[in-house]
Amino acid sequence: MNATRVRDLAVIGIVALIASWLLAEAFYGSLPPIRLLVGASLYPIAVAEVAFGFAIRNRIASHRVGMARGQLHPITIARAVALAKASALVGAASAGVWAGLLLVIAPDRAIVRAAMEDLPGVTVGFLGALALTGAALWLEQCCRTPDDEEDEDTPGGDPSWGTDFR
Repeated sequence: MNATRVRDLAVIGIVALIASWLLAEAFYGSLPPIRLLVGASLYPIAVAEVAFGFAIRNRIASHRVGMARGQLHPITIARAVALAKASALVGAASAGVWAGLLLVIAPDRAIVRAAMEDLPGVTVGFLGALALTGAALWLEQCCRTPDDEEDEDTPGGDPSWGTDFR
């Protein structure tokens, strides 16, 4: 499985930004208020993924991955990689949506009271989406075996072949 590319996440974020900016320009007046907790909803997931990343990285570094009792099962690591990839996509798309909203309400915050009230929630949401994306990339990086890093440095090496979990 190939690593998530930041370029792909940037494209997703830009497309989401443009779409949300166009929709917010057209329909901002009919949107409900954006509260602080709405924007903060991605932080617990980001924190959990960072913690999970540290746990997996420590298990891989100490060679405690395998199918024996007390070891981290390789399927768990594969599931963590899938979670990380999905979270990176969600984080990038969410960052784009929040950025599009920021582009609409930030210029109007001094004039429109609703924009001023929505600004903290949108800002917290944007930062939470960036945190989720970063945490997902971190978790994915932590799931790599030492063989993965060696294969990337080898000319012609295929990093997808270095995923044997010892």
